[in-house]
Amino acid sequence: MKPVVAIVGRPNVGKSTLFNRIMGLKKAIVEDQPGVTRDRNYADIEWDDKSFSLIDTGGFEPISRERIFMQMKEQCQLAIEEADLILFLMDGKDGLTPSDKEIASILRREAKPVLYIVNKIDGPKHEEKAFEFYGIGAEGIFSISAQHNYGVDDLMTEVLKGLPPSDEGKVEEEVTRVAVVGRPNVGKSSLINRILGYNRVIVNESPGTTRDAIDTFMEMEGRRYLLIDTAGIRRKKKISLRLEKYSIVEALRSIDRCDVALFLIDPREGVTEQDTKIAGFTHEKGKGCVIVVNKWDLIEKDGHTAAEYTLHIKEELKFLHYAPIIFISSLTGKRVIDTIHMVDQVAEEYAKRVSTSHLNDLIEESTKKVSLPRYGNRRVKIYYGTQASTKPPTFVLFANYPQRIHFTYQRYLINRIRQSLGFKRTPIRLLLRKRGPSRGR
Repeated sequence: MKPVVAIVGRPNVGKSTLFNRIMGLKKAIVEDQPGVTRDRNYADIEWDDKSFSLIDTGGFEPISRERIFMQMKEQCQLAIEEADLILFLMDGKDGLTPSDKEIASILRREAKPVLYIVNKIDGPKHEEKAFEFYGIGAEGIFSISAQHNYGVDDLMTEVLKGLPPSDEGKVEEEVTRVAVVGRPNVGKSSLINRILGYNRVIVNESPGTTRDAIDTFMEMEGRRYLLIDTAGIRRKKKISLRLEKYSIVEALRSIDRCDVALFLIDPREGVTEQDTKIAGFTHEKGKGCVIVVNKWDLIEKDGHTAAEYTLHIKEELKFLHYAPIIFISSLTGKRVIDTIHMVDQVAEEYAKRVSTSHLNDLIEESTKKVSLPRYGNRRVKIYYGTQASTKPPTFVLFANYPQRIHFTYQRYLINRIRQSLGFKRTPIRLLLRKRGPSRGR
């Protein structure tokens, strides 16, 4: 799993600006009024060949009793619980405030690595503004201007030093990694317990990180799996159980590690906004996915209910059109075993590789069936293609004018690859590169 870095601090101290600076692009909303970022914002960061997840939190105002600030405090508390390293941001223009002191006290109780940062120090001439912040008891203070990029590189050097090693976990290739993800109370624990309740060999059960995640190796019908149990991660604090928003971080870290995600939905609530976010992460990270409609025993049904609900899911989650859908009941065990069989089908296509000759025969046939667009008086050509990698299947096509191949034509090619080469249940990535004609074709 990637280490997690959380940016915390009072409202309007520049957290989103620092988040954007590290991101290298404007993702978070930046506005000069307190409370703009009310939810957590997440990004996967690559910095000097190191990877980590960055969380931008809503403003942490511990002494406020206003409802919105109480909610933001809860969100921030969740980020602190999840983080491996905390960036505590303060405002050099405002000076040290009682809220800063209170936040520092809370962070000391967490016993996690903290970097104390004074923002809005626009250059060496303003460094003296940071001196008073040593009053919170910090051994070192970093002076930066997130807006003007002053001191940020030095800060990031210390961030990288403070990160724990990436806990990728080396697992044999023949093991299929399966993450069970979804909103709270959709039945993740019940599904995992039901799966492990069947007669099979459990190889070992080992605790994961300090978040109390459990990875379980198991065997079934001659196949080996690593079940990534996200269901019990947040049993430590009631606040974590109350807030549905936490499931985003939980899903992010679990999806990072898996080959196939079992994405659970509660049919009584339909596809919620939170479901869409979690499903979106699965798709963006190029992971295999099985959509599991749990608690199907609680739904009043007729002969059309499943078909109608399938259409609803496909409409709400159009980007996951390739993901198979299964209706189960963890409580009764109905079709639970079929879920694993469906994982096998997805995992097989996810790791599948086809020959270059078969791919190029299909590309040639497809371009003859539907012509490529023209670029002025010139003809756009795809000379050849190859499968660059698996997990997910990634295909590279070389063309004379790749930028002129519209996304609708790319989608046409992807659909042809799906239907003709056996990739119906897996995400596919298609990359276009500029190159002249191949000598071999």
